[in-house]
Amino acid sequence: MNNIESLSNQHTGSARARVIVITGPTATGKSGAAVRLAKEIGGEIISADSMQVYKGMDIGSAKITEEEMEGIPHHLIDILDPREEYSAARFREMASEAITEIVSRGHIPVICGGTGFYIQALLYGIDFTEEPAEETERYRQELETLAASAGPDGLYAMLREADPESAEAIDPHNVKRVMRALMFYRLHGRKISEHNRAESEKRLHGQEHSPYEYLFFVLYGDREKLYRKIDARVDEMLSEGLIEEARRLYPLFFQEGKTDSFTAAQGIGYKELFSWLSGEISLEEAVRLIKRNTRRFAKRQLTWFRRERNVTWINIDEGDPLDEIRKHIQIVWGG
Repeated sequence: MNNIESLSNQHTGSARARVIVITGPTATGKSGAAVRLAKEIGGEIISADSMQVYKGMDIGSAKITEEEMEGIPHHLIDILDPREEYSAARFREMASEAITEIVSRGHIPVICGGTGFYIQALLYGIDFTEEPAEETERYRQELETLAASAGPDGLYAMLREADPESAEAIDPHNVKRVMRALMFYRLHGRKISEHNRAESEKRLHGQEHSPYEYLFFVLYGDREKLYRKIDARVDEMLSEGLIEEARRLYPLFFQEGKTDSFTAAQGIGYKELFSWLSGEISLEEAVRLIKRNTRRFAKRQLTWFRRERNVTWINIDEGDPLDEIRKHIQIVWGG
């Protein structure tokens, strides 16, 4: 029994909507916990996953099934064509709209997913300064031409001169990030390091600078146990038809030869199998890389969430995580 069924976004005494976030590395049971909580509190779930938003990318993204949803409304799942761009800015816009709709029904939005930057963008109102499309594309082409002639070192030298602080934080061979910093400087007349520092301040102050009153839960567990779960889940995905799914998606992205231009084509589980389908690696190597890259991704997720100050960490190896989530909700918001 619990006493949080009456939790509501109405009559809270706060001008800000209440939002619950359940996140953590892959394979920690976030989706199941979110569904169970939503059933108890009259919640609706908003996916904070960068791949589950795409239609037809089901097995590789571990997309929740209709049966697993148990009748709970889910938002931002299965709504975009895989060739469409999806970003933190777009997520923030779409998730904000979903929150408004959910709150208007007197329900509680439950954000569930492991894409940390998307969650931060929503909670802290991170500023994604709009850039003029034509000018952006023209300058991008200039930089790509320069990169082809002068190489990564030439681009990096430009960044060192324009924004030494950003240059210190960026790998000289990460051409995409170097170009992004140069483009920001050119288009906005200010350093991207200054912009990032200002946005970082919002994260440090958490609730004070958030458009929402939120509770932020991070699920985690023993690393070796988690890695074994990840390996087992990859094997399960393969048995469920991941190879066939990748084979069906491959022509969507690579009609005119292999390219990395589509965001969805970079999803772990897909990009490795696409490399196999294009003849670059063996299937055995693709499977090995999927497991290795998923483990590395889980490690990066944990590192990302450790930067957060206003979170409650819940060890999934110490019992039902929902028990701790309930307790914390009751302490902070009452029931």
